[in-house]
Amino acid sequence: MTHASSTTAAPRPFHSSFGFQVLAAMVIGLIFGLIAREMGPDAAGNPNWLTTTLSTIGSLFVQLLRALVPPLIFTAIVASIGNLRQLSNAAALVWQTLLWFAITALIAVSIGIALGLIIQPGINSAVLADAAKEPSTTGTWLDFLKGLFPGNVLGLEASTRITDGAARTSLNFNVLQILVISIAVGAAALRVGEKAETFLEFNRSLLAVVRKILWWVIRLTPIGTIGLLGNAVAQYGWQTLAQLGWYSAAIYIGLALVLFVVYPALLILHGLNPARFFAGAWPAIQLAFVSRSSVGTMPVTEAVTERSLGVPREYAAFAVPLGSTTKMDGCAAIYPAISAIFVAQFYQVPLGIQDYFLIVFVSVIGSAATAGLTGATVMLTLTLSTLGLPLAGVGLLLAIDPILDMGRTAVNVAGQALIPTIVSKRQGILDQEVYDGAGGIDVLDAGGHAQPAE
Repeated sequence: MTHASSTTAAPRPFHSSFGFQVLAAMVIGLIFGLIAREMGPDAAGNPNWLTTTLSTIGSLFVQLLRALVPPLIFTAIVASIGNLRQLSNAAALVWQTLLWFAITALIAVSIGIALGLIIQPGINSAVLADAAKEPSTTGTWLDFLKGLFPGNVLGLEASTRITDGAARTSLNFNVLQILVISIAVGAAALRVGEKAETFLEFNRSLLAVVRKILWWVIRLTPIGTIGLLGNAVAQYGWQTLAQLGWYSAAIYIGLALVLFVVYPALLILHGLNPARFFAGAWPAIQLAFVSRSSVGTMPVTEAVTERSLGVPREYAAFAVPLGSTTKMDGCAAIYPAISAIFVAQFYQVPLGIQDYFLIVFVSVIGSAATAGLTGATVMLTLTLSTLGLPLAGVGLLLAIDPILDMGRTAVNVAGQALIPTIVSKRQGILDQEVYDGAGGIDVLDAGGHAQPAE
């Protein structure tokens, strides 16, 4: 393993760095979004041209990122399993990763429960009961078992939706199933031994090609950011927060505590500088905030974890994809805990100590049960159904979900970069020189150089 290509490159001027470009794009997107919102819909009630343009740009960018996720997960996981044999502590890396996933989730859900009981968002809400409705998508523990068994070798799923009397069928990928397939193929390749070397070499070459395409897409991030943030502001604005002000405040206070208090404290406990972590991980956190997609951000998360934080590629290629499906402190801990307490308070359903333990259990274990599905709503419905609370309460919260989702996803991705960093430090494999220079390494610099040999 070497990081020479990323540490010897001349630093970019600040104004042309990836972080600055994304930050500037967020400002431009905010301005365009406010203009589009002020313009309002056209005479027929359809979105104006600016809103449509912003929406198209944002959706196309996320679509490009998501298109790279299946081949990136497969090739990266297979390559990482093949390379894990070079690490004497591979088993320790795996169990410590899962352990720290659980520890941070436990801390996050505890914060969520405490804030729900202190702020009492369900009592202090002005939302009307007629806004309640059951969601179209729900999560159950059976989904976890189904998600573990791939329906096909590609991990693809077809769904049909009736729109204006016409049936539309679309293909989606199940990240959990792709993860299972990749681990199975990688493990089988190791068992086959020498006969699989040609396959592993081809997989490494394919991974290099996928990563090169990925860097081309990442360079479009500032443009995608303008569309994503601009569309969010144009579509939702901020006035919808008024009725659920205390609920929104509880969510964002919880997210801020996890991101800026819990995570830095864990880094300090492990002898790591929090400022360096945020300097390195910030490009992924920024993209997560505007894209609202942990899976879509996963390629950037893996890049900054390896290139800017000093996590070995062999380990990062395994831990980050796993984290993008199961490590969600925002969506699977803070959010469902506060939301479940909100629904209970709104419907005046008393919760006992056993119910709070159930919230903790679902948050720590349940994120894996919804890994093959999408949206925090699925995690929330799993929590509500486990507690026996009305699923119609989800409808009370849907109006502001996109605004909350920005913060939730940013925390998710920060945690997905944090855990591999901490585990690498604990196992003595973190490249401290790269980590300490995180603020001086630019994602575009790293992507512009040839990938080092596996």
